[in-house]
Order: sequence, then structure tokens, then C-alpha cells
Amino acid sequence: MNEIQPLRKPVDATIEVPGSKSYTNRALLVAALANGRSTLTGALFSDDTRYMCNALRKLGVQIEADEAQATFHVNGNGGDIPVESTQLYIGNSGTTSRSLVSYVSLGHGEFVIDGDEPMRRSRPISDLLDALTQIGVAARSQFDNGHLPVIVQANGLKGGKTRLDASKSSQFLTSLLLIAPYAKNDMEIEVVGTLKTPYIDITTSVMDAFGVTFVNNTYRRFRIAGQQSYQPREYQIEPDASSASYFFAAAALTGGRVKVKHLHLNSVQGDVQFVRVLEEMGCQVNAAADGIEVIGPERLHGVDVDMNALSDTALTLAAIAPFADSKTVIRNIEHTRWQETDRIHAMVTELRKLGVSVVEHRDGVEIMPAPIVPAAIDTYRDHRVAMAFSLIGLRVPGIQICAPGCVSKTFPHFFRVLQGLYA
Repeated sequence: MNEIQPLRKPVDATIEVPGSKSYTNRALLVAALANGRSTLTGALFSDDTRYMCNALRKLGVQIEADEAQATFHVNGNGGDIPVESTQLYIGNSGTTSRSLVSYVSLGHGEFVIDGDEPMRRSRPISDLLDALTQIGVAARSQFDNGHLPVIVQANGLKGGKTRLDASKSSQFLTSLLLIAPYAKNDMEIEVVGTLKTPYIDITTSVMDAFGVTFVNNTYRRFRIAGQQSYQPREYQIEPDASSASYFFAAAALTGGRVKVKHLHLNSVQGDVQFVRVLEEMGCQVNAAADGIEVIGPERLHGVDVDMNALSDTALTLAAIAPFADSKTVIRNIEHTRWQETDRIHAMVTELRKLGVSVVEHRDGVEIMPAPIVPAAIDTYRDHRVAMAFSLIGLRVPGIQICAPGCVSKTFPHFFRVLQGLYA
């Protein structure tokens, strides 16, 4: 249990946040596929990236990790998987599990991917398995329930045409795209359902940086030539925009100022656009060569916003919404019901516990302004619930965060950086 102490004055801080989880895990996998040595700098070291790193090592990839320098050195195997069969444990990491299910299809033998209980219970993978089956990959859910553990009887990747429903997670499409250049034949992926395109932009930007070609036809159809190779290189990973959102929100909430260094508005990370939501709420946003600065107003205004493209920051908005001068509406985030927890249910439950009036919809919420009642916040083993609801404690006393260690999934030093706001 961690009790957050209110700030005595508006925050005034310049901070750094860790590297992007999305970029780090994609770059680790792509560097493993490259033929030669790559160096990844500015990388995130957290539970999710350690699970990816450890799994790749079990699959025969040599990786040197230097956490003090935020650097990975990866000796890629050129698409070869020298291990004939193994079991891979991925904790609660969706990016790792989904990427590895496709990656091991390049090998030969039986591979089992398993994880923590939330992965087995609430994070579906059946749509990815269906797409892989269409191109000849023998991949199935062990208990036929569309969840982990997954068994892949690998015999190389032939390629071909497949149809993918990506509405529950863009990670399914990312998984197919990253390994497609190593198919024996060209691959064509038809995408159906609502797709979170910013995460696909991250995927394709990493693929492009490591030297493969592809055709993106309005995010509905992707064509990737087979028998390509990623080229080893040095690759700089940018700060995590989702992690930055909590500190931008701290400025908004306290009428203060926060600059996050080395993050830029032209990033393809969708969550960097959270600052535009804060702008609508009355904040001033300044883009500089060395980062992004947010200055909070005297009072926040309520907003009505479609957060599909930046849904990892929906909890951040939900946490500051009760302090606005009017209702806030968050729309089009139904897919967050299948993430680390049902995030819509979590935000509704915890806000009501704090005395806030909330209307729950299938794909979003309406949040009314309200005085906060002190409470202990359940985090559901979800890092984003813990980090977002910590913000409320910056304004009012008595906010306790249960099981705060769950932040290690993506931001192990979150509470240390948060403490820096009190200086």
C-alpha cells in the first residue's frame, strides 16, 4: 500500500521518462531477426521487456543487457531459430506473447507460450491464431478457449494471404507484420474490424528503420515481400508517451508546469496526442527542441473525446476528470476491456469509490465533477490503474494505491519520478 501525499504548491519540474515499451519490444524482436549485431539505446528495462528478452534468449538469440546505460546489444540469427522446442513464459506481457506466437512459426518443432493468470483469462488471442492458421501455421489454444497457453507446431512460414480481425488488439497485426519478411512467399494481410493505427505506425517505422519494404493500403491491406532480411544497426528508442502522460496530467491537475525531455509532438506514438486533450481542457502546450512542456490552468474544463487512438491514456484522463468544471466523456475504448484488466470497469469502480458520479457505457464513460472522498484504490494488477489514480493523491489527502509494485510492468521507477515533483 502506498499513500500519495498532496502537493503543497503547483508542480514545477523537468523530467525524463523511460524508453517506449512499444518501441523496445518491437526493436528487440526485429534485432533478433536481423543477421548480425544491433545496438538498441534508450531502451526500456521493465517486466515486459525482460520477458521478451528472456524468451528470445531461450530461442537462441544472444542478448547483452546494460540496464545502467539503457542499452541492449542483440546478435540476430537472420530469421533462424536454432532451438527445436521450448516453453516460453511471458508473465502478463501482451506484446511479448502475441509477437512470439508468430515469431516461433519460423522455427521447426513444438513451442508453448504461457503467462500469468490475467493472460490466461482476460487477454484473447484467438483472432491471431485464426489468421496464422489461414497461412498454414499449426497454432492453437491449449484449452480451446482462445487464450494462453498457446501451442505452435512450427515448420517454417510459407506466407500467402490471410484475413485478420484486429478489433480487440492491434498487437495481432503487429505480430504478423514483424515476421512477414521472413516468409518463403509474399504475404498479404487483409484487416477487418476497428484498428488502432498509431501502434501500427510504430511497428512499420521499426520495420522501415531496419531496412525491409512493405505496402500499406490505408491500413486495410498490407503486402510484404517474402525472403527479405532486417539489417542490423544502431537504433535509438524514444521516450514512452504513455508514461509521460501522467506527468503532463500532474501539471494540468495542479496548475503547474512539467516538461518531459526528448519527447516530441511528431512522434508516431498515438499517446503523445494526449497533450492536445489537455489543451482542450485549458492547458498550454509548448513544443521545444528538447521536449514537450505542459502548463496547467486555474481550472480544468470538461471534454468530450474519442480516445481510440490514445486509449492507454484514457485512465489518465479519467483520473483528472473529476477536477474539471463540467462533465468529461471518454468514447470508443471498448477494446480496453480486454487489456491487463477491464479498464472501463476499473475506472468506473474506483471513481465511484472516490465519490464520483460515473455513467458506464459499453465503449466508454461519462464522468461528473465531484469532491473526492479518500479511499484505497484497487489496481487489478494493472500498471496504468496504479499510475493514473496516483495523480488524484497529488490534489487530495488519503489516496492509497494498493499493490503499487504492478508499475514494474512498464515503469519500475514511477513512484521515484513522481516523488521528484515534490522537490
